[in-house]
Amino acid sequence: MSRLSIKNVSKVFPGVKRNAPPTQALLPVDLEVGDNDFITVLGPSGCGKSTLLRLVAGLETPTTGQILLDGEPISGPGADRGVVFQSYTLFPWLTVQQNICFGLREKGMPEKQQLEIAGRFIAQVGLRGFENHFPKQLSGGMQQRVAIARALANDPKILLLDEPFGALDNQTRVLMQELLLGIWEQAQKTVLFVTHDIDEAIFMASRVVVFSARPGRIKSEANVDLPHPRHYTVKTTPEFMQLKARLTEEIRAEALAAAH
Repeated sequence: MSRLSIKNVSKVFPGVKRNAPPTQALLPVDLEVGDNDFITVLGPSGCGKSTLLRLVAGLETPTTGQILLDGEPISGPGADRGVVFQSYTLFPWLTVQQNICFGLREKGMPEKQQLEIAGRFIAQVGLRGFENHFPKQLSGGMQQRVAIARALANDPKILLLDEPFGALDNQTRVLMQELLLGIWEQAQKTVLFVTHDIDEAIFMASRVVVFSARPGRIKSEANVDLPHPRHYTVKTTPEFMQLKARLTEEIRAEALAAAH
């Protein structure tokens, strides 16, 4: 069981320059993420989505409120949370296999066991034959496959993804969405996924959380009752299009509000 509770969490950043006013990035947010939930957080640029994810990852500290994972307060980064960012955060001096084994080695796991686990996830993300390649020898999509495999290899309670496919071309992005969704359907992990892409938010999620323009707050939530396993053709169904129209209107209103 992996349950995430975000209670009355806000974030204010101090002014960058002397005497500059502080920036309210996040108004108080309450969110419950249940076991095996796949929650996508959708909102206009600069609305605090990534700030919320960094707070859950323990990379930032909330100004108010608290974040609990299985009832335990989060006070810093931990192996119970796997994080994947938009930029490829692989160690360039390590091979694919070594990158995936990194967290397991840090835990002191025997090498034989490390290699077994890494081998399983290398196969799952479709990178067999690339075990000994270095990141610079891989495409962007392949590097993100390694990052996802590395996060999953640690068997975290929850997977946190911050626009992981944002830097990829459209075709690769669609393939990566299907890959991650397929892994989630098998592994049944709890996932919090930040995106500003409406199609991606609906296709991936069991629930979409819509953020307002900055300072961010949760404006609305939408359950996605599309069947699993999900095939990309679901994006052309009336149910999908209806939900997309509704969310597009909500995001557009927030983007316009932010511009004025």
